Amino acid sequence: MAERGRFITMEGTEGVGKSTNLAFVKAWIEAEGHKVLVSREPGGTPLAEEIRSLLLAQRDEPVDAAAELLLVFAARAQHLEQVIKPALARGEWVLCDRFTDATYAYQGNGRGLDTDLITSLEQQVQGDLRPDLTIVLDIEPELGLARASARAELDRFERENLDFFQRVRQGYRERIAAAPERYGLIDAGQPLANVQVDVAALLQAAKKRWDS
Repeated sequence: MAERGRFITMEGTEGVGKSTNLAFVKAWIEAEGHKVLVSREPGGTPLAEEIRSLLLAQRDEPVDAAAELLLVFAARAQHLEQVIKPALARGEWVLCDRFTDATYAYQGNGRGLDTDLITSLEQQVQGDLRPDLTIVLDIEPELGLARASARAELDRFERENLDFFQRVRQGYRERIAAAPERYGLIDAGQPLANVQVDVAALLQAAKKRWDS
């Protein structure tokens, strides 16, 4: 039976450079000799990608925060069962662009939903499964939004106001403070080369813990 793979997630507000750094982490894992599956949330399966489209689309109808939360977890349930759990069981490493920490930050802090509700859904959908390492790319929301605006047309979340993203950022910081052993906080406002030096150091330290 294959040894269970490692589950690494990458988090952050808009414009932190997740796509570039996901590619860097993928290359690092492969250089260590592991097969890696890269995915994203919401998304990762055809059904979950359809739900992602529903969540990100601009619409005239206001989206209820609880409805948004339930859609996020519906996509996550499908993603876990069809992609993440099977890959981990095969011994592959899974690298995911956002996971449940984003739900606490965006729907909890950002939307103001009760975190007890999120915790209940997390337990129902995930059981005891949690990431082995979560890399949080941190940036001043003003800078991140400026980067996002220059990149492409903004989706429904990216059009939120600055206060929303300040709350989301605070949500990530609260998650880190509650369980610092699972997280690595990276200053994403520094030059990319420096960011990736810090990310590599974080990965090396995590691998050393896992191998000991």
